[in-house]
Amino acid sequence: MVKRSLVFGMLLSVALLSVVLPAAGALAQDNRNLLESKESLYNNIYVYSQPPYVSMTFGHNRRIYTESMYNTHDDRDLPVEYTRYMTASLMYAKDVHAILEIGFGGGRTSWYLHRFLPNASVTSVELDPAVLELAKKYFGIRDEPNFQVVNRDGRLFLSESKDKYDIILIDAYRGPFVPFHLLTREFYQIVKDHLADGGVVAQNVEPSTMLFDSAVKTINAVFPQLDFYKADGNIVTVAYGGAERKAEDLAAIARDRDKAYGLRYSLTDMLNERRRIDISGGKVIDADAKILTDDFAPVETLKSIEKHNRKMP
Repeated sequence: MVKRSLVFGMLLSVALLSVVLPAAGALAQDNRNLLESKESLYNNIYVYSQPPYVSMTFGHNRRIYTESMYNTHDDRDLPVEYTRYMTASLMYAKDVHAILEIGFGGGRTSWYLHRFLPNASVTSVELDPAVLELAKKYFGIRDEPNFQVVNRDGRLFLSESKDKYDIILIDAYRGPFVPFHLLTREFYQIVKDHLADGGVVAQNVEPSTMLFDSAVKTINAVFPQLDFYKADGNIVTVAYGGAERKAEDLAAIARDRDKAYGLRYSLTDMLNERRRIDISGGKVIDADAKILTDDFAPVETLKSIEKHNRKMP
């Protein structure tokens, strides 16, 4: 793993949040019981039990990264904090009729939304068929009306689809990394083209990655409005077009939707954690960070920002 840039580390810790642990990269506990392991084309997958929780983890470079956690006693619980803040997108969308999630994992975020919004269409796209198999086996996922899981690459799915969504959630980590083709300006343009009027995007971004500054600048190149939510060791970014959603307007929608849906995790409470930062000033997000494009190779990106980062010992 890699620390965020020094500039980001000094200033965002004050302006935005204090990061302690990467939620998508938390180390598995040694006292968990291994239920099943599977080596797929894309991941080394481990499913652990630590009652009442079951966790899905991916192995990478001798480390275990927690991807999803399920409370077997309560299927509406979201034990991993950043997944709760992904649902903050509910107070931004003009309507909530159709939701798309790219990156299913154990399926807890999409299942939570399905349970509380049964009349909304929830579609999740997951690249790895082994992940889907284990999610259905251990994470309480089942086929129900208005809940669909598709085994497909998320970008290809969108490129081939004519549907539009009120909310698009992006949480496609493979261990500590997001596939590069899901981080480019071209990808976010495809996402934007599939948003309904007043639609929003929520993305889980892990701030310790060397690509963090570039990822934020790239999202901002397509979506002029960015809000940030602290979520343990991760940052959830809510991105949208048009004018800024004012706090008082979001508060009114949050109250209405908290009441209408009976949400387990209050949108009103989440709104208190909303942060907006100056992307263009160069004080928080590195002014020299590159906007990621399809024709800008990852190795070039890493080299270009290496001087702004320091590796952990």
